[in-house]
Amino acid sequence: MVKKNFLAIIQARFDSNRLPGKICKKIVRNLSVLEIIIRRLKKSKKIDQIVVSTSNNINDKKIIDICKKLKIRYFVGSENDVLDRFYKTALKFKAKNILRITGDCPMVDPVMVDKFIEEFVSLKPDYLSNTIKPTYPDGLDLEIFSFDTLKKTWKNCKDKHDREHVTQYMIKNKKFNRVNIKNKVNISYLRFTLDYELDLKLIKYIYNYFKPNIYFSLNEIINLKDKYKDIFKINSNIKRNEGMKISKGQKLWQRAKNIIPGGNQFLSKKSELYLPNQWPAYFKKSKDCYVTDLSNKKYLDLTMGIGTNILGYANSSIDKAVKDTISKGTMSTLNCPEEVELAERLIEIHPWAEQVKFAKTGGEANAVAVRLARSYSKKDNIAICGYHGWHDWYLALNIKNKKNLDEHLLSGLEVNGVPKNLKNTIFTFSYNDINKLKKLVNKNNIGIIKMEVARNFIPKNNFLNKVRELAIKNKIVLIFDECTSGFRQNFGGLHKLYGVNPDVAIFGKSLGNGYPITAIIGKKEIMSCSQNTFISSTFWSERIGFVAALKTLELMKKEKSWTKITNMGNYIKQQWKILAKKYSLPIKISGLSALATFYIDVPNRLKYKTYITQEMLKSGVITNNSIYVCIHHKKKDINFYLRVLDKCFKNIALFEKNQNIDEYLNGPVCQTSFKRLN
Repeated sequence: MVKKNFLAIIQARFDSNRLPGKICKKIVRNLSVLEIIIRRLKKSKKIDQIVVSTSNNINDKKIIDICKKLKIRYFVGSENDVLDRFYKTALKFKAKNILRITGDCPMVDPVMVDKFIEEFVSLKPDYLSNTIKPTYPDGLDLEIFSFDTLKKTWKNCKDKHDREHVTQYMIKNKKFNRVNIKNKVNISYLRFTLDYELDLKLIKYIYNYFKPNIYFSLNEIINLKDKYKDIFKINSNIKRNEGMKISKGQKLWQRAKNIIPGGNQFLSKKSELYLPNQWPAYFKKSKDCYVTDLSNKKYLDLTMGIGTNILGYANSSIDKAVKDTISKGTMSTLNCPEEVELAERLIEIHPWAEQVKFAKTGGEANAVAVRLARSYSKKDNIAICGYHGWHDWYLALNIKNKKNLDEHLLSGLEVNGVPKNLKNTIFTFSYNDINKLKKLVNKNNIGIIKMEVARNFIPKNNFLNKVRELAIKNKIVLIFDECTSGFRQNFGGLHKLYGVNPDVAIFGKSLGNGYPITAIIGKKEIMSCSQNTFISSTFWSERIGFVAALKTLELMKKEKSWTKITNMGNYIKQQWKILAKKYSLPIKISGLSALATFYIDVPNRLKYKTYITQEMLKSGVITNNSIYVCIHHKKKDINFYLRVLDKCFKNIALFEKNQNIDEYLNGPVCQTSFKRLN
């Protein structure tokens, strides 16, 4: 007869990263996950007592309320040091042997529990489970260990990750006598754990099938699976123990995608564009050209906020100016004088311009510029080349044909929500193709030509001058969108380098070195049209952006930042060519020197991009196949990046010859730039 000295500890918390509040989710008969786990464990004949171990987080009071309702004893301990909480729970309730159950296992089988306890009594190991080499379904995980083993683990385990997951030290430490229980048939591919909405969907289905009975066995579930195979495929794409393997950033990213459409506010920062399931996703700290993620890992950053911080992150001079401003107040019924000062400074840098308006984002600035130009020209139709934001006026391109934006934004982009009456108000032309532009102008009563000065290509055959002449001849407003290119290759805009002045120009990204500020500058007769329409926003008058921009312009000029980043960008591009030649890889390089992109011109190029990102991340570098240079990127940083890239190119050459790249990817292939996600 087995002596009753087994304590079942249910490890539970409310704030799950991937499925918040899952422990309190209702499954069937208005019973929560925690209630079901407790009720099923009560069916065990070998368990002496059941207790719940929860944290001191205020949200975990919901768990305590359930315990009180069911008259189940509980312990409240550290939220972050889960091992400490677990140990003190066992200590308080004087456990001799412990059965550990996590709150994501609502299918826990009491018959299995009793069988495993018998094995533990018979074999007398330090640690017994079915998780070391899994053969049972995910979610039917059972772990049994002695209090002495737990005490040694609590005392000796120093790793934060291992303390978070309680038993990892026991599993890894060969000094412990460990036993792994195997099932007769390996069914570890089945998933009955609760981490995601898809898991919840499957679990609810199973419980509703058996209701009102909540005490069905594993064998009954297997029989159900054989009968309804498709149902059990609902969550089959989720990897086992994914939650333990992914970073804190990825856990938060998965959580974000449930409550924020698309996961975040800026499409270019989506994890799936870089390294699905592996990208750090969130930062804790940024300084100069380095970022620290939520797991306190420090990385060299070669993307620099997607081009926002030419002067580096957390520039001390700019931040001081901002902090001083905050101490004086950032908002008032009255206007801040800095907006006048910044307007004068921008006109000084661009003498052809006479007036300035401000906004916070590039999309806003583009929309303002279009409104002003339409007001002046008295024409609705626009000819565009390049990327200009997310507003209706621009996305209207795809109302008629989903391919119109393929070369400018996204392939096959749907534009649901854009008014259909904007159809045939906007037309595209290709860079360096003046003839196509002339045809558009002659055929479509164009009032505005809107384009990036240069991005992936440089102007050929006097292209920009020809565009300027065409605009003058046909009384068309010419707008240069320099949100990305501005102040990156010279002090001002690229149009200054090419000696072509527009009627309106737009600046953003680098203007505030990470602080939100954009500017629309232009000729007086066009800019003053703002008085004939309505363009206004409360927070455009907020003070911080103006202060940051003024200090940024001052430091850019002092540092000659454009020279530094252009020279470094040229060096990087040259090294790309050398490495490609070294390993006989066909390479395509495009973009401005300080914001350049390459790709290996082969069918597997997207897989190779993913591989490069993966290997860079392992080496402590945040980048893919693009670079955005800042003044803090020193030669030693870039040479380190190039050494990692050398190894990547070497392996890619081997992959091209006789090896399968898929075997070397640790997760899904990244998605193409700007691809809609979630």
